[in-house]
Amino acid sequence: MNVKKIFWVIVALLLIVTVTTSSVFADCFTVLVGKDASVDGSVMWGHNEQNGGLRIVNYRVIPRIEYGPEDLVELRNGGTLPEVAETFSLIWLENTGISFSDAYFNEWGVVTGSDGCGTREDSYDELVARGDITDGGIEYMLRRLVAQRAKTAREGVEIAGELLNRFGYAASGRSLMIVDPNEAWVLSMVRGKHWVAQKCPDDEVVLLPNVHVIGEIDLEDTDNFIGSPADVKDYAIERGWYDPNSGKPFSFREAYNRIPSEGSFREEYGCDPRQWYAQSMVLGELIPLPVKEPLPFSIKPAHKLSVQDVKDIISSHLEGTEFDVTEEYKLGSPHDMRGIGRSICGESTQEGAVYQLRSWMPKEVGCLVWRTTGAPCSIVLTPWYLGITETPEIYYKPWEIEEQLKVSHHFDPPAGTFDYDPEFAFWAFNAVENLVDMNYKKGLELVRAVWDPFEAGQFAIQPVVEEIALKLFSEDETLARQFLTDYTSSRALLAVDKANKLSGELKTLFWAK
Repeated sequence: MNVKKIFWVIVALLLIVTVTTSSVFADCFTVLVGKDASVDGSVMWGHNEQNGGLRIVNYRVIPRIEYGPEDLVELRNGGTLPEVAETFSLIWLENTGISFSDAYFNEWGVVTGSDGCGTREDSYDELVARGDITDGGIEYMLRRLVAQRAKTAREGVEIAGELLNRFGYAASGRSLMIVDPNEAWVLSMVRGKHWVAQKCPDDEVVLLPNVHVIGEIDLEDTDNFIGSPADVKDYAIERGWYDPNSGKPFSFREAYNRIPSEGSFREEYGCDPRQWYAQSMVLGELIPLPVKEPLPFSIKPAHKLSVQDVKDIISSHLEGTEFDVTEEYKLGSPHDMRGIGRSICGESTQEGAVYQLRSWMPKEVGCLVWRTTGAPCSIVLTPWYLGITETPEIYYKPWEIEEQLKVSHHFDPPAGTFDYDPEFAFWAFNAVENLVDMNYKKGLELVRAVWDPFEAGQFAIQPVVEEIALKLFSEDETLARQFLTDYTSSRALLAVDKANKLSGELKTLFWAK
């Protein structure tokens, strides 16, 4: 190997470590699309999962598991509850070592995942002392328990509510998305036992950053709201977060969100920058700033949205606005933006996904997720159907399933878990993302020339793939699921192969410069 090649190997390895570990923030983002707001009648959930620190992502199928009457679920902080007789099967996205970053896609087409939303509530120790958190509270296991036990999104909200009422939420605050082929819910939690859930209107779109977006609530409207027994309005009055004599209606977000920091975008313009930009994209024009009223929980789109439209949102960086400090990438990577708040797509993205959930087909065929390991702007979406029986081995660590499911294993994985491994899919995509960020404008042109036709081909062939799968499903479900597994795996493996080739081309491009 010559000196130049040795140099680039060292640079690439350093990039993989330093860029991945450079961030300490978590800036997740959600797009929820009601079934009457999508082009094909599907419910969609677009999501960027973003975290700082050295990370990896495991992606694998977890089968149904049977338990005995004495078996218990162990929560991270010491609480326990009885297991169910049999849990539902799942496709599990595990972000090892992180409390709030896993996503689950169960056999009924129910999806769970979340965005962190800090609140004004007191500390964990203070809530424990006054009895608002019981047996250590619940945090990490909440979404998994929902996915293991719920057949619908509404049932998932009810299950989550029961767990929150019993244990109390241990973190400052969070919005848990619970979605199925018919409807999408946002469950907003505050540390302790105060929470409220609102359904995304069928003909509207919710854009949710790391702040609570539920405003006025009506718990008598049980079709669209579900709330905790611990009344969120009365509690806000008690804490001085809402004045019933103000003449203003009670708003959950106004009462519970953290106060905007001095000089922040929220303080200056009255809204979160990512919610503002995403709503502007959906409306087809920039919303004038500063906003006169808080941005609404949901909006009607200018046109019905496709998977590509949702992907475009989660790939965005405030392009076309005065806040694009890169001047259309001329001044560097948009992932380096600071000051006004992070862009929707960022350097800390471990996962970008668009769940496409359709109720009129067998769920194994009608429900799938278009996902990418890494930033969706510079990496590729591939389809993963709910009916698959396994994922390629290079997409997850070869741990025993029962061991991997233990909370202790998730937070204290084996030595070497986060070490660079060229045979692991996560690192192939991570290398491309990091190399693109070295010279974003040129790098993006190179990778999109490969990824765009790759994605377009998948979208074009989707109806044919599903026609075959549906025919097989009507005759032999096992054969249909094998077909979907083979197709999904072939696209996922081909994407890794292309990523490895792109890494070499990017190194050559930048060295030549």
